Amino acid sequence: MTDPVDRLRRLKELAYHGPDPEATARQHAKGRLTVRERLDLLLDKGSFTEVEALRRHRATAFGLDAHRPYTDGVVTGWGTVDGRQVFVYAHDFRLFGGTLGEAHAQKIHKIMDLAVAAGSPLVSLNDGAGARIQEGVMAMAGYGGVFRRNTKASGVIPQISVILGSCAGGAAYSPGLTDFVFAVRDTSQMFITGPDVIRAVTGASVTSDELGGADLHACVSGVAQFVYDDEETTLAEVRALLSLLPANNRELPPVVACADPADRTSDALLDLVPADGNRAYDIRRVIEEIVDDGDFLEVHARWATNVVCGLARLDGHTVGIVANQPTVLAGALDIHASEKAARFVRFCDAFNIPLVTLVDVPGFLPGVDQEHNGIIRHGAKLLYAYCDATVPRVSLVLRKAYGGAYLVMDSRPVGTDLALAWPTNEIAIMGAEGATEVIHRRELATSTNPNALRRTRATEYRRELLHPYHAAELGLIDDVIDPCETRPTLISALRMLHAKHEDLPHRKHGNPPL
Repeated sequence: MTDPVDRLRRLKELAYHGPDPEATARQHAKGRLTVRERLDLLLDKGSFTEVEALRRHRATAFGLDAHRPYTDGVVTGWGTVDGRQVFVYAHDFRLFGGTLGEAHAQKIHKIMDLAVAAGSPLVSLNDGAGARIQEGVMAMAGYGGVFRRNTKASGVIPQISVILGSCAGGAAYSPGLTDFVFAVRDTSQMFITGPDVIRAVTGASVTSDELGGADLHACVSGVAQFVYDDEETTLAEVRALLSLLPANNRELPPVVACADPADRTSDALLDLVPADGNRAYDIRRVIEEIVDDGDFLEVHARWATNVVCGLARLDGHTVGIVANQPTVLAGALDIHASEKAARFVRFCDAFNIPLVTLVDVPGFLPGVDQEHNGIIRHGAKLLYAYCDATVPRVSLVLRKAYGGAYLVMDSRPVGTDLALAWPTNEIAIMGAEGATEVIHRRELATSTNPNALRRTRATEYRRELLHPYHAAELGLIDDVIDPCETRPTLISALRMLHAKHEDLPHRKHGNPPL
C-alpha cells in the first residue's frame, strides 16, 4: 500500500500548491493573494475540507490537451467561521486565468448543491476572466447551472459573493443573484462587456476601473454592498457579516451574550435629533446610540444614501434596521432608496431577522425624472416588501412622516406589529405650510395680507392635525414614548414578538413590481 498512498499524497500536494512559483509571484505582484491564502483568512484555522481536488478538464478541450492541472482553476469545499459551517468555492487565477470550463463548473455545481442540502451559507471568492473560450458552449452551459442554483438557493441559504479580481461577462451575473457582494478597491472589476468591446461597438474609451471598479459599483450602480481597501479587511468583514446571519431560512440568527444593558436609557438622543423638523442630523448616530455596543454593519453605505440599511444587535439578537437619512435629500425616498430598502427588507424577512424601521421622511422626492423613471413602480417595491414580510416588525416615527412615504415606511396600515413615535412626531398628508397652500389657496389669493393669513392657517393646521398625539388618538400609533427610553422599549417589543408566526395565503409566489 505504500506506493499508492505515496502517489496520492504527491497528487494532493500538487493540487494544493498549484502552478509554478512564478504564477504565484505574478499574483502577488498584482497586490492579490492566492486562493489558499484567501481561504486561510476566511475560514477558521485548519477547518477547510476540500472536495474534488484532483478534478481535471477533459483532454479533448480545444488546444488544452497538454495542460490539465488539478483543481481546474477552482478550489471547492467547506469549513467553519467562528465554529459555524460554511461552504465555499474560490477561483484560482493562476490556472487558466480562473476561467470557467466544464469540470470547473461541475465542481461549483457540486458545492452549491451540498450547501443547500446541508443548510449552510455559501461564499464565492471570485477572481476569474469569465468563460473558458477553448471549451466553447460547455463553458456557457456551466454558467447556466450556476445561475439556476443561485436562484433556487435564494432565500434558503445566505449567499455571499466576494470580488477579488476580475468578474467579467457571464461570471458577473452570479454575484448579481446573490444576497451580498463584497469588493476590493483598486482590485475588483465587474462588467458584462469589457472596455475593448465598448470601444469597438460605441467608440467610447473607458478603463476597467471606470467601467466596473469597486467604487463605481458601491456608489453608482449599487451592485456592491461592501467595499474595502484590501483583501484582508474584506474577508474579515465577510466573517463579521456571517456572524449576524442564520445558517438557513429554517433557523433564527445566532444570539450572543450582551454586556450592554437592555434597560439602558440614553439622554443623548434628545440632542442627536433636533426638534426642529427642518434641521438635519445623522441617523447613523441615532442607530449607534440604540443598538448593542454601538455596533452597526451598514449595507450599501455609499449608494442611495438618503436611506440607511444595516444589521445590528439588540439584547444580543440580530435585527435589520431601515431608517431615513435627513442629511441626504432631507430623508425623502426616491427610486434608488426604495430599491435598496426593499431588497434589504426582503432579505431580512427571508432569514428570520426582525425589522426595526426608524421614520423621519418628508415624502417621496418630487421631480419629472423620478416620475418618468418609474418612482411609482420602484416605490411599490418597498411597499410590497413590507406588506409581504412576516418577521417581527416595529416602526418608530422620530419626527416627520408625511404622505405616501409614511405608509411605505412600515406604518400600521401596511402591517407593522407595533407602531411607536417620539413626542416630536408629525404624521400627516403633508407639512403645515404645504397643506395651507392647498386648502386655503382661494382665501390666500384674495387676502390683503396673505403672509399673515398663511401663518395663521398653518398654525391652525398644526394644532388640529399635526400635534404628536393625533395619530395615537386614532389608533395609528400604539404608544408615544420618551426618546430616552427607545432602546429598552424596542427590546421589550421584540422580546414580545419573538415567537411571532404568520402565514401568508397559499400561492406559488407573489408578483412584485420588479
